[in-house]
Amino acid sequence: MIISVITVVFNCKEFIGHCLDSIRAQTYPNIEHIIVDGGSSDGTLQIIEEMRNDRTIFVSEIDLGYYDALNKGIKLSTGSIIGILNADDEYCGVNVLEDIVTCFKSNLCEAAYGNVNYVKRSAKNVVVRRWRDANYNIVDFHKGWMPAHTALFLSRHLFSSYGYYSLKFGSCADYDLIIRFLYTNRVKTVFKNEVLISMRMGGMSNGSLLKVLRGIKYDYRILKSNQFRFCMALVLIKRLRKIRQLVVHG
Repeated sequence: MIISVITVVFNCKEFIGHCLDSIRAQTYPNIEHIIVDGGSSDGTLQIIEEMRNDRTIFVSEIDLGYYDALNKGIKLSTGSIIGILNADDEYCGVNVLEDIVTCFKSNLCEAAYGNVNYVKRSAKNVVVRRWRDANYNIVDFHKGWMPAHTALFLSRHLFSSYGYYSLKFGSCADYDLIIRFLYTNRVKTVFKNEVLISMRMGGMSNGSLLKVLRGIKYDYRILKSNQFRFCMALVLIKRLRKIRQLVVHG
């Protein structure tokens, strides 16, 4: 069984090498790494060219943003399982992908998710926050629940069956996709109570007040389009839940 890992990158020469090393170190042998670059000009491309191998699919071209690039990567993939590893992130251990494949095989599931450590951008061993999840049921979506997108692995056939990331929802396209897959279509999902991803702070998901307000607007539209009730209340609950889920490391 092939697992396809998609890395979206743009001008990330400081960390892209660590990301690639993290994938190379994985014990699972059947990994397809798809790198979608948005036209980097800082030396990122040279690092990728030096480190790529025969398991790497690499494209560099202008795109319409992060989720457009992810869609490109998914369409280029051949693996049965799709995972995402952002250019400045790493796996928490060498067995992560092997464990994910075992999880899919043993549970006959279509999705699996786990936990994330948020680390200091300049020091990956310094954990700043921890995203800790749990098993869920459908009702939890009405309480603002969603898994950490970076720690979510999905069967590739789900995208052809239920659609790709919708660009009309901007930075919240992952929320829409997760609702469509896990809530609307009830795909069989397993929670792995392990830390899968080490995510550097200061990336795409961390932003200004304006980005937060835009996110609230997109969340509201996503819930409306998926026929949820009390959408604004749910948006606020989701934001509060995320704060509670991100436990400060002491």
